[in-house]
Amino acid sequence: MKLILIRHGKTATDNPEKCHGSTDIDLSEEGYQQAARLANRFKDQQIDAMYASTLRRGAATAGTIAAAHNIDVVSAPELNEVDFGRIEGITFEEACGLYPDVTELWRCGSTQLCFPAGETFTDFAARVNSFLPRLQAHRDDETIMLVGHGGPYKVLVCSLLGLPMEHYWKFRFDMASVSIIDIYPTGAMLGKLSDTSHLV
Repeated sequence: MKLILIRHGKTATDNPEKCHGSTDIDLSEEGYQQAARLANRFKDQQIDAMYASTLRRGAATAGTIAAAHNIDVVSAPELNEVDFGRIEGITFEEACGLYPDVTELWRCGSTQLCFPAGETFTDFAARVNSFLPRLQAHRDDETIMLVGHGGPYKVLVCSLLGLPMEHYWKFRFDMASVSIIDIYPTGAMLGKLSDTSHLV
């Protein structure tokens, strides 16, 4: 099975440094242009199924790509970004002043992190991993596309490659990027990570 991970395009925020996890913001004008370039990249490629985050930035990116294919976009709330709780809508620097204990764990890459009034890292990872059984309904020769967010993709990469979740912090998914994981009966192989060549 070929699993294609698409991160949504740039978002309509007044400050890209703000933490927008569960906050439901739309794509910016540039983000929609990036989604169109993603659609052009995949217009001649077979996609057997597409799953997307329920947040607008993920769903809008998915809808643009799906328009060139005769497939429905299946909503997958498991793929939604982490809920930062009270840190939603503020910058990391601002969070450091308000929640120093939390941000210190964040800075250290701890999996014991718990966002105030939001998700714990453990619950977040469990939610994302609950998506994996959906893949079992597909044949080994199918190409499946996911459209969503960087945080959940880090969880999936660790889980599929058999890496401890502590390695979560070592991966980066740029906006409007393409990553590919080939899944075999014996395991998975990361074939492409955060490719943005279609934006050039």
